[in-house]
Amino acid sequence: MAESYKRILTIQDISCVGQCSLTVALPVISACGVECAVLPSAVLSTHTGGFKGFTFRDLTDDMPMIEKHWNSEGIKFDAIYTGYLGSVRQIGIVKGIAASTAAEGAPVIVDPAMADNGKLYYGFDDEFVKTMRTLIAGADYVLPNITEASFLTGIEYRETYDEAYVSSQIKALLDLGAKNVIMTGIGYREGFTGVTVCENGETRYYEHIKLPKGCHGTGDIYASAFVGALMRGLSAYDSAVTAADFVLKCIEVTQDYPDHWYGARFESSLPSLISAIAAVGAGK
Repeated sequence: MAESYKRILTIQDISCVGQCSLTVALPVISACGVECAVLPSAVLSTHTGGFKGFTFRDLTDDMPMIEKHWNSEGIKFDAIYTGYLGSVRQIGIVKGIAASTAAEGAPVIVDPAMADNGKLYYGFDDEFVKTMRTLIAGADYVLPNITEASFLTGIEYRETYDEAYVSSQIKALLDLGAKNVIMTGIGYREGFTGVTVCENGETRYYEHIKLPKGCHGTGDIYASAFVGALMRGLSAYDSAVTAADFVLKCIEVTQDYPDHWYGARFESSLPSLISAIAAVGAGK
């Protein structure tokens, strides 16, 4: 029997240069063997991390019209994956789009891209956090880092923490309504980081080395690889591990290129992601 062919919708911005958001999600998910439809929330000439004078075009007003056309055509998606959303209003629109275009049983995967290193991104405030909680409440999978989890749950942010602290954040996220939680960038000892996955009430941790130099956009690469693997039938834990290994490889191949400061050279590592998904799938 032929494998079912999945089509997902990802909603986030386009940074035309910078290897993040939709310019990452589309190729990574496609490489996983999943059709990737896109709904851009904004168009930027570059991302905002290190570039100056970038242009920004807000597409919020276009989103309901796109939804209306999809509904008239009877278009449905096998999963909804949200990334960076630029405003409180957009979150409300996205909730409506997910409700009207999701096929029966389609999971909603939310990467609450809004904060890092203990601080909210530029332009976000408490009202945005409060509204993001309502999107989390309808999520089948939520993928926050430690900072985002702290803002969403109201639990004080810590730079150093233990398993009990992470468990308290996961419980609070589940209490908000998220069904499964994947906490990214969790490290308990120097030189290592990893992911904590709470899937169907069972929590597991995967650890790998932490390279000294990170890259912009790796959170988007991670979330996209996770979604692609999940839609190929891998469990949340196996998808989380596959995505973590892929991101590590992307950072490794970027280390020797100091002029490539604006993102990760992920393209050359896509074959390894494809092979990893195939290997795990064959071993099920």
